[in-house]
Amino acid sequence: MSLDFGPAVALSCRECGTRYPLGPSFACLECFGPLEAAYSFGRVTRADIESGPANIWRYRSLLPVPADVASKPNMNPGWTKLVKAGNLGKALGLKSLYVKDDSGNPTHSFKDRVVAIAVEAARNFGFHTLSCSSTGNLAGAVTAAAARAGLDACVFIPADLEEAKIAMARVFGGKLIGIEGTYDEVNRFCSELIGDPLGDKWGFVNVNLRPYYAEGSKTLAYEIAEQLGWRLPEQIVIPIASGSQLTKIDKGFKELIALGLVEDTPYKVFGAQAAGCSPVSTAYKAGHDVVQPVKPDTIAKSLAIGNPADGPYVLDIARRTGGGVEDVTDPEIVAAIRLLASTEGIFAETAGGVTVGVLKKLAETGRLDPEAETVVLNTGDGLKTLDAISDGARPTAVIRPSLDAFRATV
Repeated sequence: MSLDFGPAVALSCRECGTRYPLGPSFACLECFGPLEAAYSFGRVTRADIESGPANIWRYRSLLPVPADVASKPNMNPGWTKLVKAGNLGKALGLKSLYVKDDSGNPTHSFKDRVVAIAVEAARNFGFHTLSCSSTGNLAGAVTAAAARAGLDACVFIPADLEEAKIAMARVFGGKLIGIEGTYDEVNRFCSELIGDPLGDKWGFVNVNLRPYYAEGSKTLAYEIAEQLGWRLPEQIVIPIASGSQLTKIDKGFKELIALGLVEDTPYKVFGAQAAGCSPVSTAYKAGHDVVQPVKPDTIAKSLAIGNPADGPYVLDIARRTGGGVEDVTDPEIVAAIRLLASTEGIFAETAGGVTVGVLKKLAETGRLDPEAETVVLNTGDGLKTLDAISDGARPTAVIRPSLDAFRATV
């Protein structure tokens, strides 16, 4: 089998550095550490990138994908808006605030980015079925991408997910299997299925394809830097589920610096969790290096991973950059969703409520520099989590169709 992963040349263990050939592997045989893509980058210029398509494939020379990736059937996500959030910034006392709004992706969440990379890996390995364990958004992204790529799909979710996310995952076809249990139990089941004949020729995007899949989150870093005029933000607030997105955004920033595409300026990374599933925040505040698993209990179900695989690496990045990790309660999440909507016209799902809620908390407690350029991520569309704000789903008033009735109401 001839493999083409563009600039990616090997898989490397993040813990011990042992290298392996490119393949559908995700754990080091020496120390059981996580594997990630290692590269041999050629010369990459801003002009090369800017001449590319208005999606993640403008960064194909920095990703584990073939050079002709843009010509293949894919969802072509990315190049979402970086919104100058002056109204929200004023409300929070932040001089220069931006919202990176990834709700504009094809299935309305950032998961389209990571799945697009996983699809190319699945093609390389000759897999016929795309699969995943999911807290909701990933299930829809996988079934949509599989339909577009002409692959079968079978995805696994906790059975109690939001109805809108279940409906989205089903509409694209394939099989959607609800598991009685938490996301962590769903993920363990998928790991078992990989070793069974039933899972032969299946690409589990966030398990045996994870080293490739996770690289899609780097494109958020690339886009933010390019959209800011080829510079790094001074502060960034990122949601934490498994923690992979945060670690890959940091990796993307470091790659841009190493390639000379941006100036090497300091940046602070802040992680955001829901209080009902905050193992990384708890470890950070206690000064621990080990993240203790928890049982999730929060409305932010897309972040409800009680045993985040990249938790320890998140702690390292938060401490190295001078950032931090914070959490907010469910009522604070709902209030933040409404604050973002009423100030910037952006309707975030509960994960976005977490990041904006943490942004507000950090600003109010003085942990953010109010003068520094700041980016906060919204990773999904609020239409997926309507239950969170359902108590406000009523008219301001109901009146008779007359001016007198309206005057009385006003």
